[in-house]
Amino acid sequence: MKNTALSHIHESLGAKMVPFAGYNMPVSYEGVNIEHETVRKAVGVFDVSHMGEFLVTGPNALALIQKVCSNDAAKLVDGQAQYSCMPNAEGGIVDDLIIYRLEAEKWLMVVNASNIEKDWNWISSQNTMNAEMRDLSEDYSLLAIQGPKAVEAMQSLTSEDLEAIKFYTFKVSDFAGIEYVIISATGYTGSGGFEIYCKNSEVEQIWNKVLEAGADYGIKPVGLAARDTLRLEMGYCLYGNDIDDTTSPLEAGLGWITKFTKDFTNSDALRKQKEDGVKRKLVGFELNERGIPRQGYDILDSDGVVVGNVTSGTMAPSLNKGIGMGYVPVNLSIAGTEIGIQIRKNVVKATIVKLPFYKG
Repeated sequence: MKNTALSHIHESLGAKMVPFAGYNMPVSYEGVNIEHETVRKAVGVFDVSHMGEFLVTGPNALALIQKVCSNDAAKLVDGQAQYSCMPNAEGGIVDDLIIYRLEAEKWLMVVNASNIEKDWNWISSQNTMNAEMRDLSEDYSLLAIQGPKAVEAMQSLTSEDLEAIKFYTFKVSDFAGIEYVIISATGYTGSGGFEIYCKNSEVEQIWNKVLEAGADYGIKPVGLAARDTLRLEMGYCLYGNDIDDTTSPLEAGLGWITKFTKDFTNSDALRKQKEDGVKRKLVGFELNERGIPRQGYDILDSDGVVVGNVTSGTMAPSLNKGIGMGYVPVNLSIAGTEIGIQIRKNVVKATIVKLPFYKG
């Protein structure tokens, strides 16, 4: 089990540690509801250093990214980031990721922790144009500082105007006494804030200064459990739950990052799928009664026939009701449609709703 550069600090803070994607990670400190509310109302800090970072450079860097990714990275200018996914050859998704354009011939691909080796092997196998690739995952740390008070709480730590870093843009600047870090606004919680990419040797100093600067704003360390409830309230996909090697980006509602203005892996088949129409769709639903829908629970139609299963589900702290996502046939995907969720021996009624669940 790998540790992040901050694992010892999480343990000293009394965090409940769990194995996650091969890392020893904090799942919670004070409890998921308290931590969730901290991010929605104030500011929280997550250690997400388990994420993977690949640096792609050289004259063919963009060509490789364009080949393996569904979104159109050619539209980016220096200082912009983009959400994308890597389709496989069978119509599913290798991984979803964020692409950062540092310079015209210098790009950063940030991938999911559980897929670092798989993604590296996949991208390498597609690298027929000999773009230069470096895996920085073991050397870099990542903090997510999230919540409506994040900008105000952290402004004293940098000469950069944090308010000016708009969603899906970033700056390479000073932060917490470190000269060069990436300050990025690509949050996964729906409550604003930003992320800090730095070297492992720098992250402890940054963590301590972040907690110090945020003390007057109610900052708390936040674990992976609240990260999951926060992202689910926004209807954001989690790889391994809502998307995987068998789910098409079009089925998953990711048509907006699937750009047919260029060729990419399996683009012809996905283009045909778009023309023909998908057979199933990823939807959000809210329970009409008390209950918690868990991953794997059956989804039933009004006749009691199993039509899918829950890919992600929880009791939403901000909404105080059970919510979830799952794939259903297209005819059941319209908002307002009633379905059933098999929770142990009971079928609990639920309604398909438009995402996000949490409107802020």
